[in-house]
Formats: sequence, structure tokens, C-alpha cells
Amino acid sequence: MVTTTALEAELLEIAGSVPDPELPVLTLQELGVLRAVHLSGADAVEVELTPTYTGCPAVEAMSLDIERALRAHGMREVTVRTVLAPAWSTDDITAEGRRKLREFGIAPPRAVRDKGPVSLDLGPTRTLEARTLEEPDPVRCPHCGSADTELLSRFSSTACKALRRCLACREPFDHFKEL
Repeated sequence: MVTTTALEAELLEIAGSVPDPELPVLTLQELGVLRAVHLSGADAVEVELTPTYTGCPAVEAMSLDIERALRAHGMREVTVRTVLAPAWSTDDITAEGRRKLREFGIAPPRAVRDKGPVSLDLGPTRTLEARTLEEPDPVRCPHCGSADTELLSRFSSTACKALRRCLACREPFDHFKEL
């Protein structure tokens, strides 16, 4: 069993409060990408960070922001290590993070029920998805709450999001895709 010291917990909180560079409404803790902080000396620390996907371009900015925050707190040596296992999942986004996404106008990801691979069906760019009363968890419009939405593009401002439109209020919105 790994024991976390009070200083490690404090440094984890500081690193976790760093805003995500692509979604500054969320902190790295709320996004669920910050895995651990380990002291490796009196003023040296190693941080474990898991990207939302392999090759995520924001990892470098996240690392620099974490280093800056921890150095400002007195850590002379900060090492940010990318950890790919266990892989990040949208289930790692906290309830507070999901609330903030919705308030920011981004539909949060739905819960991933199975931890196995996420299936992907390729087809036309613009598709109306089957919407039935039996659908357990439709993508809801963050503006009006309607489940009557359509997919406009599988990719939006970042690879993590899809572009959708609400058919009730007609507003476009990002949807943080499930992984």
C-alpha cells in the first residue's frame, strides 16, 4: 500500500487546480488526467499525468503549467511523467467537471458502462441518430436540455469533442465524446 504524505496531498491539490489548456473551465483534477504526485527529495517532485488520448497535443502545455504551479510552491525540481496505463476514460471526469462542461455549453460525455473498447461506426458526416424513448442516455443539449439532437461532425474544436446541433432550440454545441 502506497502512503501519501501531507505534502504530496498538498502538491496534488495544487497540480490538480491547474486549468486544462483546451477546456480552461475544467481543472486537471476535474478532467481526471492527474494520476499521482510523489516526492523524490526535499524540494523535488514527480507528477504522473495521463493524456486523454495518445498523442494529445495539450500534454506539453499541461506539463509546463504543472511545473510552473509547483515551482511557485517551492519545488525546485519538477518532473512530469506521461503514464498511459491505466488509460484515461471519460468516466474519469468528476461530477463537478461534468457540471462545469454543461454550464459552459458542452454536453458532457455519457457514462461508459463497459470498460472495453468503444465501438465506432463510420458513415456519413451528418447523421441523425436513432432517438427512441427506450434510449437510456441520449446526448442532451446543454442549452435547453432536449434529447432531440443530431451529429454534425465527429470532430469539433478538439479531437475529444464532436459537433452537434439541437433540433429543439437549433443551437450548435460541442459534445465531449465518450472513451
